[in-house]
Amino acid sequence: QVQLVESGGGLVQPGGSLRLSCVASGFTFSSYAMSWYRQAPGKERELVARISVGGSTNYATSVKGRFTISRDSAKNTVNLQMNSLKSEDTAVYYCNAYNFGGYWGQGTQVTVSS
Repeated sequence: QVQLVESGGGLVQPGGSLRLSCVASGFTFSSYAMSWYRQAPGKERELVARISVGGSTNYATSVKGRFTISRDSAKNTVNLQMNSLKSEDTAVYYCNAYNFGGYWGQGTQVTVSS
C-alpha cells in the first residue's frame, strides 16, 4: 500500500522557519522524483520544489533562496526546510512522488501569521 505521510506543519510568525517531512512507503522511493506542492485558499495547487532521482533540484521563483528540498533514500524521506517565511507562504503543503504516474500525501497546513 502506497503511503506518503507529511508532518511538520503548523503556525509560525513571519520570518520564522519550519521543516516539513514526508515519509514514503509502498513503492521504490529511489526511483521517484519527489516534490512539494502547496495550495492556498481559492488558488490552484502549485509546485514549490522538486528533487530528481539524481538529486537535482528546482524551485518556484517565489521560494528560491528561502526553501531547500532534500531527500534521504535510506529513510525514504523528503524534507522541505522553509526559512524567512512570509504570510503568502500560508497554504496546505503536499508531498508528491512521480515516475510516469504519481502519488500524493494528505497535506499538512502551514500558517504564517503574527
